[in-house]
Amino acid sequence: MKKNKPKYNQILDAAVVVIAENGYHQAQVSKIAKQAGVADGTIYLYFKNKEDILISLFQEKMGEFIEKIRMKTAGIGSAAEKLFMLVETHFSLLAEHHHLAIVTQVELRQSNKELRLKINEVLKDYTKLIDEIIQLGVEQGEFRSGLNMRVTRQMIFGTLDEMVTNWVMGDHKYDLAALAKPVHELFVNACGQK
Repeated sequence: MKKNKPKYNQILDAAVVVIAENGYHQAQVSKIAKQAGVADGTIYLYFKNKEDILISLFQEKMGEFIEKIRMKTAGIGSAAEKLFMLVETHFSLLAEHHHLAIVTQVELRQSNKELRLKINEVLKDYTKLIDEIIQLGVEQGEFRSGLNMRVTRQMIFGTLDEMVTNWVMGDHKYDLAALAKPVHELFVNACGQK
């Protein structure tokens, strides 16, 4: 019920900015409240603690991210084209939201093991989406039938993840979205028929 209230999203958006600019450990709840324009106590009406904010942030933002990719790939019949749309959308969305890119690429890796396990649950929906595209490609004959699903998924997700991490660490000095085409070509060549 609380998720449908405007302040919930206002707090999550503020948390993205505060965590990106200060780091998770230095991102005090009071700073998040100030950025959101709410009283400190208001945060606790929606979240148990700072860890709950981070998990919720990741669940909500990743959920939106996956939904956007699903919407953009829905009308596409070719697995290779769906894969391009996934790559392009992944890069474009994070390039448009620098703070979110910092949080997803840097801060989530520095969190404790319990937190990472909860975050990995959310990532399963994204890896499932990648699996669906790979499977479609195999079924349609666009990708070779002997592909190891797990290795292929990890290659795709790992490459996307590393490209965005390098872009974040390089202080956004180049056009991330422009890399979608060459990255996609590598994937299709790796998965395609020999």
